[in-house]
Amino acid sequence: MKFSIRSLLLVLVLAAVDSTKANVILPSIFSDHMVLQQNTTVTIWGWAKTLEEVKITVSWYPAKEHKKVTDATSYWSFEIETPKAGGPYQITIQGYNTIIINDVLIGEVWLGSGQSNMEWTPAMKIEGGETEKAKANYPQIRFFTVLPWADSTPQKHVAGKWVVCTPESMYYFSALMYFFGKEIHSKVNVPVGLICSAWGGSPAETWTPEFIFERDNILKESASVLKPVSWSPVEPARLYNTMIFPLIPYKIKGVLWYQGEANTSNAVHYQRTLTALITSWRASWGYNFPFYMVQIAPWSGYGKDNVSGAIVRDQQRKVLESAPNTGLVVVSDIGDLKDIHPRNKIDVGKRLAAWALHYDYGLSMAFSGPLYQSHEIKKDNVIIHFKYSEGGLIAKGGTLKEFEIFDGKQWLPAPAKISGSTVELNTKSVNVVKGIRFAYTNDSNPNLFNRDNLPASCFEVLIDK
Repeated sequence: MKFSIRSLLLVLVLAAVDSTKANVILPSIFSDHMVLQQNTTVTIWGWAKTLEEVKITVSWYPAKEHKKVTDATSYWSFEIETPKAGGPYQITIQGYNTIIINDVLIGEVWLGSGQSNMEWTPAMKIEGGETEKAKANYPQIRFFTVLPWADSTPQKHVAGKWVVCTPESMYYFSALMYFFGKEIHSKVNVPVGLICSAWGGSPAETWTPEFIFERDNILKESASVLKPVSWSPVEPARLYNTMIFPLIPYKIKGVLWYQGEANTSNAVHYQRTLTALITSWRASWGYNFPFYMVQIAPWSGYGKDNVSGAIVRDQQRKVLESAPNTGLVVVSDIGDLKDIHPRNKIDVGKRLAAWALHYDYGLSMAFSGPLYQSHEIKKDNVIIHFKYSEGGLIAKGGTLKEFEIFDGKQWLPAPAKISGSTVELNTKSVNVVKGIRFAYTNDSNPNLFNRDNLPASCFEVLIDK
């Protein structure tokens, strides 16, 4: 029933388009209350009768009228310059009919994608959700939720509409994105448009274009490991085709990504998969936008007989090395080992916003916990260096825990102590150190933080020497 309802909704949208081919048709991403990216050139596109002249005027440049004739596929598009943040504005598009888009704001546009932790709404119960709902009147924050639907071929349309942030609309929108957007709006003082395109239980492969798997046999084989499930498509590109492709080339500032729980069965290739996804999305949009990830939280439900959840978390960390202009939010300190859906979305949103505020909006602030950088072996010790450890490291609750060393056969607990901005491991218990790792269990509860009170990411490093 879940799939049939979604299919019916999209069929109704497409039927409406087909029945009015003589009229100017817009994708649903262009509607009243929309937000356009500021200080750039945005694309506005749609369809009309073949070889029909289409005109567009925008109220921020009222004296300039743009004209084009549709091509053989009835498609038309305009490149329109946007000023600095402001509004409300109006867009008028005229062909056989006239469409007027009202209450258009210009500001910052962010796309959020992934699985259920991205789409999780305050109505699904989050910490502080009811309190936040009561005060969520932010007319300069706008939401667009992409209706979930899957298909084997790229589509032209998504179902959804822009809405103004009110207590009612906020309650059924992505909580994480709301708190992210609220932080950006508060700190930068600009309108914010938030587009949520997420599906619970979906693996990264289904958000990745088909051609990626045709060119990469490793990823193709890795995708074949995914077993069909009732709650989500798992086949490559199914959600990219319907929930991402139709949004291109709507200009966005960047992407927020919270996904990975559905990739524990092929965890060892997650870095390769997500790097390919990021690269392909950027190529499709035509520019190198920032891509900020949330590392999945530790969870006991992955099992005690494997470390698949830890592998995904470490693979996410490694994406920072293989894909430029990316960031990672670690949430090991605000998760719930008994719930794959941690209810603290406030801090997740704020931590994502810190990456954007620092790198994209020029505000000086703490944005990352310690990340493994390098190590050196000195007699019976391994010295581990971390990025983002300026000012020193701290072990909450006393003794530093969850560090291990590998002797070539097994992983063993390693006594660890903090020395300024480094961690020293005592390795006297093994003859040769073949590897080091930290917080590498599915239900890890590490206590290493930097002075900004942000947690360190897990890592595993094998040593050849």
